[in-house]
Amino acid sequence: MRKDGTCPSHPAAPDEPGFGRRRLLQAGAVLGAASTVSLAPLSFASAAEGSSGDVTKMVTGHLESGAPDFVYLPVEVPAGVREIAVSYSYNKPSVPAGTLGNVLNIGVFDERGTALGGKGFRGWSGGARTSFAISRTEATPGYLPGPVNPGTWYVVLGLSQVAPQGMDYRVEVTLMFGAPGPDFRPTYPPERARGRGRAWYRGDCHLHTVHSDGKRLPAEVAAGAKAARLDFVISTDHNTSSAHGIWGQYADQDLLILTGEEVTTRNGHWLALGVDSGTWIDWRYRTRDDAFSRFARQVRRSGGLVVPAHPYCPYVACQWKFGYEDADAMEVWTGPWTYDDESAVDTWDAMLGEALRRGRRWTPAMGNSDAHSVPQVIGMPHNVVLADDLSRSAVLDGIRAGRTWIAESADVQLKFTVTGGGKQAGPGESLKLPTDAPVDAQLEVSGVPGGTVRFITDEGQMHQESLPASGSGTVVWRATASLAAYIRAEVRHPMADGTPGKGNTMAADLQWGPMAALTNPVILHLKG
Repeated sequence: MRKDGTCPSHPAAPDEPGFGRRRLLQAGAVLGAASTVSLAPLSFASAAEGSSGDVTKMVTGHLESGAPDFVYLPVEVPAGVREIAVSYSYNKPSVPAGTLGNVLNIGVFDERGTALGGKGFRGWSGGARTSFAISRTEATPGYLPGPVNPGTWYVVLGLSQVAPQGMDYRVEVTLMFGAPGPDFRPTYPPERARGRGRAWYRGDCHLHTVHSDGKRLPAEVAAGAKAARLDFVISTDHNTSSAHGIWGQYADQDLLILTGEEVTTRNGHWLALGVDSGTWIDWRYRTRDDAFSRFARQVRRSGGLVVPAHPYCPYVACQWKFGYEDADAMEVWTGPWTYDDESAVDTWDAMLGEALRRGRRWTPAMGNSDAHSVPQVIGMPHNVVLADDLSRSAVLDGIRAGRTWIAESADVQLKFTVTGGGKQAGPGESLKLPTDAPVDAQLEVSGVPGGTVRFITDEGQMHQESLPASGSGTVVWRATASLAAYIRAEVRHPMADGTPGKGNTMAADLQWGPMAALTNPVILHLKG
């Protein structure tokens, strides 16, 4: 879901009679008693093995407000099926202002079942599509090509929102018989590109394509990343790994492409970044199900990072409710700067102080575009990562360690250092100093005309200084180790009235402008 409020549209379904609550009860489930429910099976038993042509069956029904998160339609698939195709629709009755209307998503699991985190997943398109098809050779974006084996498949209906009037829906399933085509062979991206050795690399780690609710083709995302002067990207389509197997066509020596997923639960979204290609992470749980930690561990076993995304996004099911104990980093800036990013940065800053007080690992900050389509800008913002090489392992290591800063665009350049006791440290690094040791925080910046540099510690903003109209300058602030557990830097654009703002004041409106750059902290430890 984007900050501009865009979401896939659904054509309204005709108002049709359905089996509704009665048949749901016959299927052995009571609405609202669990997070899932199954409908009566849709049988194709009359389609004999060896049949040719297509066979279509339709199911209609009604779901009341308060229905479970997921409704499963079992489909009995006989032998000899070459392709399965599914389409669906639902009604959108008028609702009063401030009342949620109907939103219905769709996906499918194969004969291996619907167990949480199991092997049966075959695809998910959310609300981005009204139909999909799967065969051995190809599949609709969002879905995984492969055999259409006999057994019970499950069309899953995800009830994002149900209007007070309830929801009328219709699902059509078509089985196409015949000899299967050749196997689909995935082309995964390589894990290394041509780098510059240990250097700062720019990358956007939250991007969508037509494999979920994005409008850009993978080729267009790759081209957009190069136009934004990025060195790497991470593909994060919602709830599916289907894009992983095609990214190899678009990776080259100038662009490292890593695979991932935006895991879209009912209690917030999180990024599984840099996982092994082909890895799928389940999303069908809430905080009360106590399942998030299980899937966070799966991501780490797969070599990836766990990153809560846009934690204060106000849309339904977007706000983060799982806590940060299992987070490797936190997305504090998503797309164009808005008030929810201010909230995320404030939360992250408070978490820094708490982690240092308890002697625990602190959580690095990240920024990503979450770009879905034009005019959303790939790389606005993005991460600038100090990595040993332009490779999967090196980039993820840099992000995990917090050796990063966030840039609004590649036009913004900066160098942030803290010097004390004859030593120097940058973002994500630390210094150990005597209590009275002087430390100098220095920020060299360009690309932010009239911008404002802010140095922030565990006490809050300690120094503010304006940049000239050229947007380039160097700002230095001196403290002592005893007065700062950490130092971090921000660069802000001027306020709407052109003034630099005052970071230590309060008013009806925020007293500083939009973010242009933000660094992870340098940590100061005391000797003795």
